[in-house]
Amino acid sequence: MTDRSGAIDVDAELARTHREEWTRIVAGLVRRYADLDIAEETAAEAFATAVERWPIDGVPPSPGAWITTTAHRKAIDRLRREARRDDKQREAFMLQDDSPAEPTGYIEDDRLRLIFTCCHPVLSIQDRIALTLRMVGGLTVAEIARAFLVPQTTMGQRISRAKARIKAARVPYVVPRREDIAPRVSDVLAVLYLIFNEGYFASGENVDPIRRDLAEEAIRLARLVRELLPSGSDEDAEATGLLALMLLTQARADARLSAGGELVRLDEQERNAWDRTLIREGIALVDERLEAGGHDVGALGRYQLLAAINAVHVSAPRAQDTDWSRIVALYDALERIDPSPIVRLNRAIAISEYDSPDVALALVDELGDDLAEHHAFHTTRAELLRLTGRSDAARGAYDRAIDLAVNAAEITHLTRRRDQVAAASQTDGTTDEGELS
Repeated sequence: MTDRSGAIDVDAELARTHREEWTRIVAGLVRRYADLDIAEETAAEAFATAVERWPIDGVPPSPGAWITTTAHRKAIDRLRREARRDDKQREAFMLQDDSPAEPTGYIEDDRLRLIFTCCHPVLSIQDRIALTLRMVGGLTVAEIARAFLVPQTTMGQRISRAKARIKAARVPYVVPRREDIAPRVSDVLAVLYLIFNEGYFASGENVDPIRRDLAEEAIRLARLVRELLPSGSDEDAEATGLLALMLLTQARADARLSAGGELVRLDEQERNAWDRTLIREGIALVDERLEAGGHDVGALGRYQLLAAINAVHVSAPRAQDTDWSRIVALYDALERIDPSPIVRLNRAIAISEYDSPDVALALVDELGDDLAEHHAFHTTRAELLRLTGRSDAARGAYDRAIDLAVNAAEITHLTRRRDQVAAASQTDGTTDEGELS
């Protein structure tokens, strides 16, 4: 990258190299040294050295290679200083050999091995998320801590424990065998989806309601996973579905908050503010999966169906043009493979638009035992009660939803909706009608 004078912008080149090369560099170091600590720390040290040297010496012709070589030298120096000097020295000199590594999985890519290592089932889901963001995403411990509202020391300890657990459990640095890949890819995709959701709908009242950096990082990692999986495989299909889902959801990010920081419902969003580039890419991926399945929605997996539902929403010029019959059919297919209470709740929302709020409310009330502590259940109930004219019950449901909500923008939105119901019931008793989102 160059500035207006034609000189290379060192800071921009450092940022680009970190963004584009971090995962590849760390993954290569893990393969050579079989140690997550050595890989992470020497890669970070190499970038720190670049910060010092490049402004003086100039940006090297191949920045990624420069960082890699520097990291390898630092790793070898570190091993030489270890207490078991002789054994470690022999190992270090052996690892300088650039000959191809032994086969370590049916897909030969260091980056995919690193992703599977970070998302290994031996770790808790929160540890998988933290380790993936650090080792694969290259986020700093401070950035990850801020994203999940914990002290930096706590997050640092969590990442250190995760790496120690991987070492103690002797987790192999491999892509699983072909017959084991499907459930492990599901774990990886689940981790990426959780990272995306935390960015798109952040938890906590003292944090930005939308964390674009986290959402964009999840999209970047989803692209990487899709790029590395065999084209046409079942795993590739779901990775494609997840990427499409993220793109179609992220396309609406700029319209989700009002100027005052309140959550804006889907039916009230300014659709001209949606990112049409992301929408076109997402819809193209959905169409690709539908064509591959012969346009049979029953052949689609969970993420593919969620992406297809979002494609219907973003394809409607106006909220009232939404094809709710299509959305209900897609939720029917999703419920067959994932009959979870949340899927059934979202299906009921679609039913309220396609059929009636009364029918939907009956379906929602069946979920009370499963979702009593979930704010989305009470939010949905409040909206349906409002639409059916039951103001007192709606206010109570809004109150419970506000108590359980963790996103500041949503709390502001729910408070306004509740106050509208209260004001309407105190004047002429009318209710405010609108679509659920």
